[in-house]
Amino acid sequence: MKPLTEQEIRTAFVNCTKGEARRLSVPRDLADRPWDDLDYLGWRDPRSPGRAYLVIELDDRPRGLVLRCPSPTNTQSRRGMCAMCLTSPTGGVSLMVAPKAGRAGQQGNTVGTYLCSDLACSLYVRGKKDAGAGARLPESLTLEEKIQRTVANVAAFVANVTS
Repeated sequence: MKPLTEQEIRTAFVNCTKGEARRLSVPRDLADRPWDDLDYLGWRDPRSPGRAYLVIELDDRPRGLVLRCPSPTNTQSRRGMCAMCLTSPTGGVSLMVAPKAGRAGQQGNTVGTYLCSDLACSLYVRGKKDAGAGARLPESLTLEEKIQRTVANVAAFVANVTS
């Protein structure tokens, strides 16, 4: 993924108002992000733990989603499988729900999926972040094929939100 500026990130959101996009918390460490290893930029809102954000580049332009998710707890996270990267990280997965874009979202329609709670799918797929013992099932796919699958899964989720 190519590095994005704060302004590019704010204008990428497709399922919130421009005012909401201006007010959301963008990570302050954008320059330190491992952009070459990211298929999408994902983060949880430090001011509102029940919100998360995802920005992916599709057709050479960034697309962003506002997500609602359960707040992280101190109790053990539920260990399930992420629908994007097919990892079962020890940090758990969360059901993340995105309001649909446009009129459907204004009427309260949403799309949900299970994502790594820390939104670090790209790093788990590449082995850059330890997901824990037994978190990744053995596969015959190459690393590039796993990356392509993850990108395709995220793109399909974005398409469901914007359709």
